[in-house]
Amino acid sequence: MKIFLILIFLVPNAFALDECFTYKIKDQLKSVGQCQKRYPPQSTFKMAISMMGFDAGILKDSKHPLIPFKKGYPASLESWKSPQDPQSWIKNSCVWYSQFVTRNLGMERFKKYLKQFDYGNQDVSGTKYKPDALATGWITSSLKISPEEEVIFLEKFLDSKLGLKKEAEIYTKEILFLEELANGWKVYGKTGAGDLLNKDGTNSKEFERGWFVGWAEKKSERIIFAQYLEVKNLKTKENNFSYIASKKAKALAFEKIIQLIKLD
Repeated sequence: MKIFLILIFLVPNAFALDECFTYKIKDQLKSVGQCQKRYPPQSTFKMAISMMGFDAGILKDSKHPLIPFKKGYPASLESWKSPQDPQSWIKNSCVWYSQFVTRNLGMERFKKYLKQFDYGNQDVSGTKYKPDALATGWITSSLKISPEEEVIFLEKFLDSKLGLKKEAEIYTKEILFLEELANGWKVYGKTGAGDLLNKDGTNSKEFERGWFVGWAEKKSERIIFAQYLEVKNLKTKENNFSYIASKKAKALAFEKIIQLIKLD
């Protein structure tokens, strides 16, 4: 079984560029691939925004505040055109709700939280094409974090070492819950997806990145993980948001987590 697990972790994926799977179990951090290289966190950053929002009192609980959609908000997905609360925000990965939280935080508090969390490169300078870091700083922009840093960040969160109010920990964990496996393990996490960049800083039409970051727990046992990969872009004129990379990252991570649970 151990040999089988190692083979699963090492087999490359079709069209894959950079790829990493890293996890921490029983105080041991193990990594395969480009796990120390930093990448834009994309929507996995919503985990950090959730912590900030609940800690600052902008978010109240999993159902409040409920914010209506307004004309002019980003509406790339149909689900974003509906009112959102913290739970639906995470489920639908709604960009404009993230911006509601970060705008209410303001740049000073935003920077303070990034430093408090020791989150990646903490760079909120933005880019030529995305200068507003409060709106898009984590979406293929200046803010970057490595898969190993994602795991360390979540470990601090789960161990109550980020200096957050208890309510922020409770509600963030509540909205990140995904499912309970048949053997009693509960899985929490967030996907993320986005285009790679061309040399001139414009979005690539050929390749996209995908993340799935989170943890699995059962009583006192815990596995914290981060899956990152880059794949050929399968978007079409009819479907500009395939999110194939994040779906693939999530599927791969679940396979590996299940194997780790069986080996434990």
